Amino acid sequence: MGAVPRVVQKPRRLPGDRGPAPKIALTWATFFGAGYVPIAPGTAGTLAAVPLWWALTYVSPWLYVLATIAVTLTGIAAADRAGRYFGVADSGHIVIDEVAGYLVTMLFVPRTALAAIAGFVLFRLFDVLKPPPARFFDRDPRWKNGAGVVLDDLFAGVWAWAGTWGIQIAASRFGLT
Repeated sequence: MGAVPRVVQKPRRLPGDRGPAPKIALTWATFFGAGYVPIAPGTAGTLAAVPLWWALTYVSPWLYVLATIAVTLTGIAAADRAGRYFGVADSGHIVIDEVAGYLVTMLFVPRTALAAIAGFVLFRLFDVLKPPPARFFDRDPRWKNGAGVVLDDLFAGVWAWAGTWGIQIAASRFGLT
């Protein structure tokens, strides 16, 4: 009688079998824990970005741009590392992409409550709808990494930026600002 073939199963990934937690990357990727909110972590991440935007409106526009670039680049690295740790490239816990996208949405927008609310709502809308090219970075398997996670939100932020400026211009034309 021949040897019975042994069935080999791929082990499931369990929390803790990926080595020690990359604490700095997880802290930044979850934007200081906002990504751990159990309901709508992306919305929580965007909401957590509002005070950062408000603070950055007090610096020169070029420092705002540099800060946005820094958040984006460090966010890509942190999202990539956190995604490997979580075992999912675009884990719901990763919200640094929402922070970067909201900062793009609010680029050069006046510091008003109307702008903050309009930018928040439009960014969440475009982040969910993923108009081109955001959809490409979200769905293409070649971009299932930290760069793809952040880039789809940056492009959603560009769409939201245009909408926020449209609302801002309309409000000023009607004397609402």
